[in-house]
Amino acid sequence: MSMKATFKLSAAALIVALLSLAFVSCGSGDTAAATETAAAAPAESKASTLDLVKQRGKLILGVTAGVPGYSAPDSEGVWQGFDVDLGRAVAAAVLGDADAVECRPLSAKERFTALQSGEIDLLCRVTTWTATRDAELGVNFAGVNYYDGQGFMVAKDSGIKTLADLDGATIAVQAGTTTELNLSDYFRKNGMELELITFEANEQAAAALEAGRADAVTSDSSQLYALRTKFKEPEKFDLIPELISKEPLGPVVREGDDQWFDIVTWSFMTMLNAEEYGVTSANVDEMKASSDNPNVKRMLGVEGGVWEGFGLGSDAGYSIIKSVGNYGESFDRNLGSGSPLNIARGYNALWTDGGLQYGMPIR
Repeated sequence: MSMKATFKLSAAALIVALLSLAFVSCGSGDTAAATETAAAAPAESKASTLDLVKQRGKLILGVTAGVPGYSAPDSEGVWQGFDVDLGRAVAAAVLGDADAVECRPLSAKERFTALQSGEIDLLCRVTTWTATRDAELGVNFAGVNYYDGQGFMVAKDSGIKTLADLDGATIAVQAGTTTELNLSDYFRKNGMELELITFEANEQAAAALEAGRADAVTSDSSQLYALRTKFKEPEKFDLIPELISKEPLGPVVREGDDQWFDIVTWSFMTMLNAEEYGVTSANVDEMKASSDNPNVKRMLGVEGGVWEGFGLGSDAGYSIIKSVGNYGESFDRNLGSGSPLNIARGYNALWTDGGLQYGMPIR
């Protein structure tokens, strides 16, 4: 190759390098290049997420800024909730300590960037699993811990009982969300009229309903149940039973780390299977010592070597149930009959009870 050709090649390489630096220097902007660079960074690291969590001695969990029942600090500043419990289950499996979790509250806009960049190890933030998120963001969903859908909350004395009754209604919604898009699509498709009032935050939209400025507020049903608990007289409001969308919510991890994906997935599956097999935080020691169910034995590490295959100790499943409890325990404590939200299991009942929750076999 001539010196002239070499010079041209070097100049081209220099230009590529400068362009690469320009993209890397972008902040958390909206450009696809910046997102792809952030998404690729963790995959280039030599240390796996499992190794990083072990070295750090704690799991960094991305959660909402505070949705009662899902993730919110209690009176002592300790984060509690259904999503927090899943993070605690992973910490129990990996570190043997369910309390070794640092909850990092994130906005909807921040959440994926924080995961892509490695700021958090796991995102569990009432996040809907969609095709575009799977395809474009460099992330993987490790299951569905809550089957949700977009619903409507109204005053009980409004006379609104069904979706059809909302024709011509004034509806409050958070601006710039898929919730707003779903709402417009549904009303247009069904030839219904509405007056839309948009707000920056769900709390503001709910306040419009409480103050009588709107006939209804719409969001994911899980959000509506949580928002209702903040009303001065929550008993005066109710949710319409019908839903207008599918919103499967679940834990999210970075692409490119199959081991970590498996650990998160099977931590969740352990909670589901434990409920199905009747293993609870109260009886797990007895079940470990005396159960003759091969599935329980493998789940609790008595036999099978399942957990070692994920790079964990044989007691990982036992630690999850002992520290956090099974899926049903977590649901009831945070969302169900044992909580102020009092949400019925519905789709989130086990498959054996007519629901959609189905733990994959541990064998």
